[in-house]
Amino acid sequence: MEKKDTDTIIRMGKERGLSVKLNYRRTFFIGLAFMSISAFWQLYDSIVPLILKHTFEIGDTLAGGIMAVDNVLALFMLPLFGALSDRVSTGIGKRMPFILGGTAVAVLAMILVPVADNLVSLPLFVAVLFVTLIAMSTYRSPAVALMPDVTPKPLRSQANGIINLMGALGAVFSLALISFLVPEAGKPDYLVLFAIVAAFMVFAVAILFSTIRENRIAKEMAVFETPEEAQEEVGRSSKMDPAVKRSFFLILASIFFWFFSYNAVTTAFSKYVQSHLGVAGGGFASSLMIATVAAVIAFIPAGMIASKIGRRRTILSGIVVLAVSFALASLFTTFSPLLNVLLVFVGFGWAAINVNSYPMVVEMAKGSDIGKYTGYYYTASMSAQILTPVLSGFFLEYVGYGTLFPYATVFMIIAFLTMSQVKHGDSKLITPKSKLELLDVED
Repeated sequence: MEKKDTDTIIRMGKERGLSVKLNYRRTFFIGLAFMSISAFWQLYDSIVPLILKHTFEIGDTLAGGIMAVDNVLALFMLPLFGALSDRVSTGIGKRMPFILGGTAVAVLAMILVPVADNLVSLPLFVAVLFVTLIAMSTYRSPAVALMPDVTPKPLRSQANGIINLMGALGAVFSLALISFLVPEAGKPDYLVLFAIVAAFMVFAVAILFSTIRENRIAKEMAVFETPEEAQEEVGRSSKMDPAVKRSFFLILASIFFWFFSYNAVTTAFSKYVQSHLGVAGGGFASSLMIATVAAVIAFIPAGMIASKIGRRRTILSGIVVLAVSFALASLFTTFSPLLNVLLVFVGFGWAAINVNSYPMVVEMAKGSDIGKYTGYYYTASMSAQILTPVLSGFFLEYVGYGTLFPYATVFMIIAFLTMSQVKHGDSKLITPKSKLELLDVED
């Protein structure tokens, strides 16, 4: 967004007696949807590879392909349901029906995943996992699009920092459960683990629904539309400027490459730590939790840093931190506490990237298309996550587990090269006149 557009938004808000500052309370409750989603995906990424390996004795390459199924579904379904939620209008809003319906189906289906594991029934396992993944794909884009729906453009990096903080807390919740409930020896029963996460998801979304009145908030946000945006809502014929379009495709490419790097690590980390570093049982979760807690600490500062130096520079700094951390992690052949130190930096670097990349994408969208552009963001990230578990899994199986971090380093460097060419989507945030404004929680 150009600076003149930011100034227009600030002026329009002042004319209506509104100050452009972040509503932390509202953003917290909106973040509950992403918290529930992240809790599920952390459970999925950590436990499903172990079930495939130990229960069904599936090789790493094929297991990588199975782990990519959710991303294949997401490649088509996230843009579809994001765009569909742009067009829907109901008494409870345009995003909320997808969030409620998707969560309900997902929690019912996911409970049967550990049942299939206990029965050693591959057909049942595949069937219930497929239904679960379909359900999750129907509401991820609408849930994420809810934040920019209710947040003025200049404040979206800060708001996204809170949303990612909530997501990280959801992931920490699942990791803590794994640490306590997965035994070091013997075949684990994951039923209690899945049931607790399912209950957590229902609880989070129930609070979201009871506290957020989507239609009312959407009307409040309409006052922050610029005249050009309001006209686009009616005509819907505006085309993207060629220079902006180039930046748009470059940032999508960057998203693709850094997810190609990062997701290879997160998908294989549980197997890597057990097979390559010799850590037994659920001990891998403790290391992952360190990285996640570091990200939790960094999410909100990452949005604030971007307000000072820009989103693009913050992202580039995060990429450098991740590339260096992955390169150093490749030197370890047995577990060492120093690896956990590197994972702290991984958490910091990922926060810098994740907080600011999505706002840069939707910054280039008009208000009526936020869901669609959210889908584009996920198309780029999910495309990477379709391919990288298979390709990295091939290297793990046929070359060795020592390839994981060098692989991640290479693709993070490529992400730096593409991101360095992005010239649009940045936005200077508003510096509050008083530090007390940062504490604003009014509705």
